[in-house]
Amino acid sequence: MLDTVLTVIHVLLILGTLLLALPAGLLLTQVALAMKRPDPLPAVPRPARIAALIPAHDEGHGVRATIMQTLSQLGPDDRVLVVADNCSDDTADQARMVGAEVVERSDAERRGKGWALDFGVRHLEMLALREGHAPDVVIVLDADCVLSPGLIPRLAGLAQAHGRPVQASYLMSAPTPGLKARVAEFAMRVKNLARSRGMFRLGLPCQLLGTGMAFPWAVAQRAPLASGHLAEDMQLGVRLASDGTPPLFCEDVLVTSVFAASQEGERSQRTRWEHGHLSLLVGEGPKLLWDALRRGRFAQAMLVMDMLVPPLALLAGLLVVATLVQAVWALATGLVAGLVIALLGVFALATAIFAARHRFADDLIGLGELLKAPMYVLAKLPIYISFVVRRQTEWVRTRRDH
Repeated sequence: MLDTVLTVIHVLLILGTLLLALPAGLLLTQVALAMKRPDPLPAVPRPARIAALIPAHDEGHGVRATIMQTLSQLGPDDRVLVVADNCSDDTADQARMVGAEVVERSDAERRGKGWALDFGVRHLEMLALREGHAPDVVIVLDADCVLSPGLIPRLAGLAQAHGRPVQASYLMSAPTPGLKARVAEFAMRVKNLARSRGMFRLGLPCQLLGTGMAFPWAVAQRAPLASGHLAEDMQLGVRLASDGTPPLFCEDVLVTSVFAASQEGERSQRTRWEHGHLSLLVGEGPKLLWDALRRGRFAQAMLVMDMLVPPLALLAGLLVVATLVQAVWALATGLVAGLVIALLGVFALATAIFAARHRFADDLIGLGELLKAPMYVLAKLPIYISFVVRRQTEWVRTRRDH
């Protein structure tokens, strides 16, 4: 009887450790492939009509700059539509001042970017019926982002040519100095650039990142945008892949924005991202993976696997705990298979992080500073504990001021 119990415990420990080592292995594969920049996608014609859709909630202080950049990349048959979503400031007036079309939405119950995007697409449908023509492509942009030259026509052309969503490179920078801010910026480079490039080099789709996204009109119309999920962009990308239109990564254009400057804003922003990702991981991830495997859709399954990679800080912490547990188990029972798997997972994660720093963040973080990153992991523990005891489920706008 005791032998049976020990065997069951051993198997469960190995399975739990594998669930951590496999994401670390996938991360290492992505980073290794991303060390070399791929050739850019071929040039394609610009669509005749582009609609830039900008959801904005209380963005009156900064929306004008984004609109003006957007207009500078559009032609006479294109349009900018701002969805002033549940605003309590002058977002709508500021947007109109610089030539954007504005539609205002008020719905205290259904809050979040997904609802605003769906409202905007439905408004574009109404305009298409009235005017007799629809846009060829819809570009989604955040209200506080900066666009690289030629981003809109490039994304729109690729979306129309390939008949699938296209995601630009999206990076964020830290507004203040300090190791914590630079580690966060490094983690963003790994997640949004290195991993997306690695998936692209494998011929696989990428995650949608929330801004710098282009959708062919037919895809935008049927996309399940109406959602209040905290990770609505990641959720949307995986669902579109399951519907046969997986997102395509385009690294040669870039959209950027800045992390929240205040401590309160940074904490709110980080909590929303982490809780949204984790809730999607545990709530929909296993079902989506099983569905992709059952239907024999390798690309979709790999995109779900990418989604199932936990945030780097959490993955590192869990692997350390798993290694300690497996070490104790090995000393007590002499069974070392789980310890070997855990150590391989730690090695894969550490190699991926140091390789990514060398390739993507040599200007940002020194090797000595990277060794202090465990303090960053410890600093994020309250976010992960609150996910268990007091999970954030409703969208809350990030305060970006000091």
